[in-house]
Amino acid sequence: MNLIDVVQTRYSTKEFDANKKIPDELFQQIKALLRYSPSSVNSQPWHFVIAHSDEARATLSKGTQGLYSFNEAKVLNASHVILFCAKTEINDDYIQHLLETEERDGRFAEPAFKETVNMGRTMFINMHRFDLKDAQHWMEKQVYLNMGTVLLGAAALGVDALPIEGVDTKVLNQELGLLEQGYSAVAMVALGYRNDSDFNAGLPKSRLPEGEIFTQLP
Repeated sequence: MNLIDVVQTRYSTKEFDANKKIPDELFQQIKALLRYSPSSVNSQPWHFVIAHSDEARATLSKGTQGLYSFNEAKVLNASHVILFCAKTEINDDYIQHLLETEERDGRFAEPAFKETVNMGRTMFINMHRFDLKDAQHWMEKQVYLNMGTVLLGAAALGVDALPIEGVDTKVLNQELGLLEQGYSAVAMVALGYRNDSDFNAGLPKSRLPEGEIFTQLP
């Protein structure tokens, strides 16, 4: 696999072929991308609502009405749609939950490492909770790291994708009862296979030149 080829050929799919579906064994790899994406201090402050059936995608399409109606067909015609959600609170109980999960998974080669990890993670999380007071924004940043992982991974698997920020998160929060579960909708990613009539598929990429975006330190 040549990643240069992957990033140069992937694009934001504007029209999905409703008759083409992602095989289950392939989507399991996409779920692995969701689960194993990196996050700051392994905080994993996310939840994913996956819509595969026509009925499930119709539910998520309720967030693409009115101002966002230009995205409705993309949601309805995709094979799978993932709603990316962020936690609404990151507290001491959740920090402990992360620590216990890591211990069960064998992350601590020596007992002392557990407390070292706990102290470091707690320091950074509390910095955002109490000092910077931007914990919600910080958690959403982790969700976007996950979205980037999924977009690149899907392209490597030959699956087309579209990140969708044009969605009414308030509607989806209410429709799915997310706030009561401790989560808030952030954005969606639609996945599937492009329609031959998708105008965006044949357009050349446009990116700022290397000389403008890179600084090579000596």
